[in-house]
Amino acid sequence: MINELDNTILAAACETGAFMALGAVPTLPKEFTSANTTAEVEVSPDDRFVYASNRGHDSIAVFGRNQPAGTLTRLQHAPCGGKIPRHFKIAPGGKWLLCAHMESHTLSVLRIDLEAGTLSPPSCTVPSPSPICVLFAR
Repeated sequence: MINELDNTILAAACETGAFMALGAVPTLPKEFTSANTTAEVEVSPDDRFVYASNRGHDSIAVFGRNQPAGTLTRLQHAPCGGKIPRHFKIAPGGKWLLCAHMESHTLSVLRIDLEAGTLSPPSCTVPSPSPICVLFAR
């Protein structure tokens, strides 16, 4: 779960229909003290990595997921390529992350390293008036 106002991700397990909190981790670097809220969280197709957007820090936080325990370890804060990352989506196949920026009115494409889970700098940024959601047709 992403916690929009306190800039954390809460890892949880579901056992017999009840959630059990496994721990919360911050989505921001310790040295960042400006205003920020989170918006989107997504798990990689192989369940090994978790991605979260920071609106204010203008980044995607990347976490490794300890699969047996479900806990998260911060791997990276990647620049998202625009201002206020409102939404992002991992493309089918898991190689690309597309990020919609609400204030800069752009979409950026970031490559996902499938082994490490980390994101490359944006390889392409294009104009898009007021993007708020990214979806892929099936």
